[in-house]
Amino acid sequence: MKTHLLGMMALGIALTACNGKKQSDAGSPAESKASAAASVDAARLTAADSEPGSWMSYGRTYDEQRFSPLKKISTANVNGLGLAWSYKLDVDRATEATPVVVDGVMYVTGAFSIVSALDPVTGKELWKFDPQVPRDKDRDGCCDVANRGVAVWKGKVFVGAYDGRLIALDSKTGQKVWETDTVIDHERSYTVTGAPRVVKGKVIIGNGGAELGVRGYVGAYDADSGKLLWRFFTVPGDPSQPAEDKAMEMARKTWSGDTYWKFGGGGTVWDAMAYDPDLDLLYIGTGNGSTWNRQVRSPGGGDNLFLSSIVALKPDSGEYVWHYQTTPGDSWDYTATQHIMLADLTIGGEKRKVLMQAPKNGFFYVLDRATGKLLSADKYAPANWATHVDMATGRPVESEVADWSGKMQVISPGPLGAHNWQPMSFNPQTGYVYIPMQEALGAYVPDPKQTFSGKGTWHMGSQPLALPENPEELAGIAALHKGHLIAWDPIARKEVWRQDHVTVWNGGTLSTAGGLVFQGTADGRFVAYSADKGEKLWETPANTGVMAAPMTYEINGEQYVTVAAGWGGAFPLVLGGLSEPAKVRASARVLTYKIGGTASLPALQPVAANLPEPPELTGSESEVAQGRDLYNGHCGVCHGISAIAGSVLPDLRYLTPEKHSLFNGIVAGAYAAKGMPSFTGTLSAEQVDAIHQYVIKRAHDLKADLAKASTAKAEAKP
Repeated sequence: MKTHLLGMMALGIALTACNGKKQSDAGSPAESKASAAASVDAARLTAADSEPGSWMSYGRTYDEQRFSPLKKISTANVNGLGLAWSYKLDVDRATEATPVVVDGVMYVTGAFSIVSALDPVTGKELWKFDPQVPRDKDRDGCCDVANRGVAVWKGKVFVGAYDGRLIALDSKTGQKVWETDTVIDHERSYTVTGAPRVVKGKVIIGNGGAELGVRGYVGAYDADSGKLLWRFFTVPGDPSQPAEDKAMEMARKTWSGDTYWKFGGGGTVWDAMAYDPDLDLLYIGTGNGSTWNRQVRSPGGGDNLFLSSIVALKPDSGEYVWHYQTTPGDSWDYTATQHIMLADLTIGGEKRKVLMQAPKNGFFYVLDRATGKLLSADKYAPANWATHVDMATGRPVESEVADWSGKMQVISPGPLGAHNWQPMSFNPQTGYVYIPMQEALGAYVPDPKQTFSGKGTWHMGSQPLALPENPEELAGIAALHKGHLIAWDPIARKEVWRQDHVTVWNGGTLSTAGGLVFQGTADGRFVAYSADKGEKLWETPANTGVMAAPMTYEINGEQYVTVAAGWGGAFPLVLGGLSEPAKVRASARVLTYKIGGTASLPALQPVAANLPEPPELTGSESEVAQGRDLYNGHCGVCHGISAIAGSVLPDLRYLTPEKHSLFNGIVAGAYAAKGMPSFTGTLSAEQVDAIHQYVIKRAHDLKADLAKASTAKAEAKP
């Protein structure tokens, strides 16, 4: 097998988006309820099951189970589902939000953190808020300019803007109430993509950016004023300064040297959170190290707390209570930021309050959520980096291939993970957890000499790799990346059923009391399965790849199912050559279904596939080779490794003669307002020329490949 596999996750480059504007529709049913809009408090969130028709927070309930008690849509009538309405989002990029529906209004976000308030019966827009994130800010983030949703509390809607601001909006008008900057150092590449949570009047939000060199933390802000109430750092800071608290004193003992501080350390809290009101504990999941390679960031070894960990905190103060580290000394980008959910399970005849997670590393964990004690850890996906988890120590037993500090290793899972951010769900009726599972490889090549090179630059301690440029080899690599929906029994500790998908990067899941599991797919379908056996009962085209998790609600006695559909994220941006089997384009919409729905989606506009005549290749072989390495190190995270884009951002092989003539100016920042950041000061003129020659070379390669395919097709005709 060729060793041209992924070595990095994705960084976005933005398209121009419509400016946000406040709109109103005085005659809408939702507007008539404006006086009570989003009047959510602790009592309502804690008792969310008493309002099954609402979906008041990201995971519906504080336990984040993503299970709905609604059952008017069931296995008996799901075939009657039809589209009720659709709503076009502004930016056709990564669409990852779960809408919130409460008090007759839907609140949903799209790329660049744009918030829309909609009538959930008709889909009519009530208002829209665009935080005006600079479009070239996307260079500072990993994995596209996504936003996963909002939180609501006492008449306010809270959104984390991509550039690090936390913003409170009036739920009735969309007007800004307050705004606070959550970023501690603007010389570092901090971003926010996760959905906030509100606990006891405190808005909780973390951040992303570990690959680009930041220090992770989570903060709590007063819901009324936006004032910072507490901040919990996940990795130690400057070793020449005192530790912030006892948790950081403990963590510092597990790191060595001071290189980690120069790289930021990582450990970002960019997604998963859950809250137990009875125990009064907030649970967070932390991310990978900066750099990935532990030998670079912490050359003396160590567990490097609290990387890739589940941490329990007191929500009033942010005080540390306990932690469990899923991947000690993580060197593989095995984040524990994946979905955390809480449940009460009978294990060994004893009722246990548990926490469950299926992080990137391929093991499904069940913990006692009061103490953090490990109850079980079992492989739910192929994982060659460890043989098992030692139940006596709670630590994974690493295999020989896990160590890539001295030579390249092909490891599973790769950086895409066995399960990424796409939420799983738990059905208490079946007892199963429904996981968007992935089979994905990674080739890790040590780069021990890497140093911190500033904002907007990836730091992994691994050399950037190329996908094969030969179409046949590329197809072979793509075939090794597989996606599945699996039902996992956390008590029996085994897979119960699975559905296979076309490729990885499929949507999150929703389970319901109607005996159903809903999931969108990378190849543009929205599907319902039976929760007990996994039988496919219904599907409909979504006209784009679906990554977000669906949700459901009920209004005036009628149940609706909604999913935010739109292609993007790490897989299609970075690994366009591997995402090709999905054969979808980006088209961001909110899709809402009901029994008897008769609406239809607008036809997709065809993507122009004509290849312009590429310029003459004038670069030498060595210049093109230099350009390939520079392209994969600086451009591939947006426009696709090996210059093969994934239908989200422009494929540079298709540049027009005009764009080729402007190439140097575009790289210097001429299109910054459109989302193409300036590389002035990062790349020299000679390096830009080398990249351009590589792009031209790849255009000529594509021209030859298309001609070869056309000839083969003609010869195949009878």
